[in-house]
Amino acid sequence: DVISSPGNRKKVRIMKNLKEQLMHMVFLLSACVSILCVAMICVFLFANGIPAIGKIGIFQFLAGEKWKPGNNIFGILPMILGSIYVTAGAVLIGVPIGILTAVFMSRFCPKPVYKVVKPAIDLLAGIPSVVYGFFGMVVIVPVVSQLFGGSGKSMLTASILLGIMILPTIIGVSESAIRAVENSYYEGALALGATHERSVFTVIVPAAKSGIMAAVVLGVGRAIGETMAVMMVAGNQARVPSSIFKGVRTLTANIVMEMGYATDLHREALIATGVVLFVFILIINVSFSILKRRTKDN
Repeated sequence: DVISSPGNRKKVRIMKNLKEQLMHMVFLLSACVSILCVAMICVFLFANGIPAIGKIGIFQFLAGEKWKPGNNIFGILPMILGSIYVTAGAVLIGVPIGILTAVFMSRFCPKPVYKVVKPAIDLLAGIPSVVYGFFGMVVIVPVVSQLFGGSGKSMLTASILLGIMILPTIIGVSESAIRAVENSYYEGALALGATHERSVFTVIVPAAKSGIMAAVVLGVGRAIGETMAVMMVAGNQARVPSSIFKGVRTLTANIVMEMGYATDLHREALIATGVVLFVFILIINVSFSILKRRTKDN
């Protein structure tokens, strides 16, 4: 009776409105802080990197095939190609395995098995990069060396290791996207005479393609931005890669390896390398947004 009185109901509404406004301000503040952080990173990178590109020359910097800081020669084409090739290899290895694993876990996996597989995948996401690097050095590098010769530290080794590292991201996001599809899609396919497998792969998975694409983009971002593990198994040779069995150096590895002792133009060139890497990530995200928009329009 006390709560149902007009005065108390009004107070409850006022308190509820105050709580909603407070949470609205908290969420708005959080969003502004995130935007501010991104803006500060952009300002720092471009303010310190663009002048270096101007001094070196944009063509010499982006298309130069030699990186010799001692001679003031700063060409990052080998590192650009190395990052692209290693990331592409990781996507070719990790994306099919990750998506199929997500489909299995969401639609085919028995509950007792799921209780074991799900924590194991979550554990993969929490393993530090340096531990993955040690695993690559101790396990993957010797295997690649025995099978294909050479030292084993190569583009192929880095791609395999990165393919393993992006699995938790792809599996987690893809599984959530598949589970979010309304069950009526699946039931409708069964009602039309489709088998369980056909219903999943021709109805459920296409309906979740937006979330799956998001998983792939996140995986690509993880792969192209990975540093420590790649540096430990890729060979770190600043040259244009001629084979998947040759050593490569990525943009991130180049920055980490030389930033500790770099000075003057050398340091500015490394920051400019970070600008190129940032632009790569931006292009990937914009491309995904355009692709997602076209998918919705169709």
